[in-house]
Amino acid sequence: MSKHLLFLSLFAAPSALLAQLMPDADVLDQMRYDVRYLASDRLEGREAGTPGEKLAVDYIAAKYANVGLMPYGDSATYLQTFTFNAEPTLGEANVLQIGRTKFKVGEQFHPLAFSSNGALRTKVVKVSYGIDAPELDRTDYNGIDVTGAVAAIAIGSPDGIHPHSKFLAYHELRVRADKAIEKGAVAVIFYNNDPDVEAPGDALSAKMQGCGVPVVFVKGDVEELMVDGNPCVLTTTIDRPQRTAYNVVGMIDNGAPNVVVIGAHLDHLGMGDEGSLHRGEPAIHNGADDNASGIAVMLQLARDLAEMDQARANDYLFIAFSGEEKGLYGSNYWTKHPTVPIAELNYMINLDMVGRLDSARRLAISGTGTSPTWDSVLAELRKPVRIGGRQGKIEADTLSIKTSPGGVGPSDHTSFYLQGVPAIHFFTGTHSDYHKPSDDEEKVNYDGMLRITRFIEAFVTKLNDDGKLAFTKTEDAKSEDAPRFKVTLGVVPDYMYDGKGMRIDGITEGKPAANAGLKVGDIVLKLGQLEVTDMMGYMKALAQFNKGDTSKVKVLREGKELETDITF
Repeated sequence: MSKHLLFLSLFAAPSALLAQLMPDADVLDQMRYDVRYLASDRLEGREAGTPGEKLAVDYIAAKYANVGLMPYGDSATYLQTFTFNAEPTLGEANVLQIGRTKFKVGEQFHPLAFSSNGALRTKVVKVSYGIDAPELDRTDYNGIDVTGAVAAIAIGSPDGIHPHSKFLAYHELRVRADKAIEKGAVAVIFYNNDPDVEAPGDALSAKMQGCGVPVVFVKGDVEELMVDGNPCVLTTTIDRPQRTAYNVVGMIDNGAPNVVVIGAHLDHLGMGDEGSLHRGEPAIHNGADDNASGIAVMLQLARDLAEMDQARANDYLFIAFSGEEKGLYGSNYWTKHPTVPIAELNYMINLDMVGRLDSARRLAISGTGTSPTWDSVLAELRKPVRIGGRQGKIEADTLSIKTSPGGVGPSDHTSFYLQGVPAIHFFTGTHSDYHKPSDDEEKVNYDGMLRITRFIEAFVTKLNDDGKLAFTKTEDAKSEDAPRFKVTLGVVPDYMYDGKGMRIDGITEGKPAANAGLKVGDIVLKLGQLEVTDMMGYMKALAQFNKGDTSKVKVLREGKELETDITF
């Protein structure tokens, strides 16, 4: 059996064998109704933190109540509330005047993504490149006092901006701004005096928080204005809203010792969001396959498992996650604020994009390496099983199953795997409508969704004989986008972390981070010579290394800074 991929031909249970369950025709009607509502224009793409997402949340909660699920969210309700940083926007008050020259925001200057809000009247102090590197015989602050002033810093470097610059560790603008603040500056103005250096963009990011003072970039040839003592008026306003989103959580309580989690994400991209592959005017991304299909199958599993006598060996927790499209926000939050103790969880099934089963009926199941039970149960499903109170062989249309072992992937099962819970992901594959406005309801394969639903019911029934599943870590979990880097640290970043540095949410055994003794919860502050201020800084730092390189890594662990060697 291949370590990486396993192809099986498995069979879905015919409706005739499911006498105690809802008839197939009724299931198709119900799933069609669920997808049509969730993927309707009325919900405006269900982006997390929007009124459309809340309509989806309320719909799913009502369905839970109809099934009779017990509320397992906050305060005896179905909803678990969490907040996240929404995309920031420029506020109305952004002003820059140096001497007698006034600059227009957006056209002649813009706040940088890590700027804080502030308003001040003070003077300019020119600090060359703002580099303080005594070990390299370069100290731009020598004899210069920026206390209470605006530090004017050129974005270039003494030997140019390129990968072989000896000042590479000081190229990051956030690092230079932090140094100026440390020296007493109350604001920073960056400008460009080198035509070969690319200017910083004006994009803002929810992943970046303010550094404590206003920081702006001024366009054009302005070096003659960067004169010590030149008066400066500077106001920056960036609106950084917090949004509220909701997981929807309900349980079938059979009084069993273990709990099976069945989850699917309810959110999509709204009018596009940053994950859209659409090019053109903003348009509603209805996300019928991604992931109204997963929610519809999850709701049907809730209806059926509530009626299946042979499903009584476990309790079943159904979670509709929000914020998956923004970085697994909802599942990340639930696993860190569980409404059922993690120790009671048996396993997790994740349904993400199960609405496009193709003519070859290919179904991908990832995460099969997270427990030795998965592959054995898949093999057992070729044999007769009892479903819905009757005995029969699974003998309807075949499903061509492709399995992969890795526990880490771009969906909500990852959050459970990182907590030591066996977790698998069902997926019918990507398509040309992925993350585009064209992912609409009429393209969904409801017969395929029914086959997957019946297969999962057979799967769950068979797992009832196995007690609590053993958990195994997977060898091939990948956390970084391999083509972009020559090396890997072997960690999973916490994408909800918005402080300084990169917080580690998971570590792969045998990889550089594990070998260096790093731990989950460590915050990486420095890799080699480069400061890690955020995810972008982390990726830039990682890109400097080649396989076999050894360097220093500095982390913050339980409030204390630690430094150790790491080999890639």
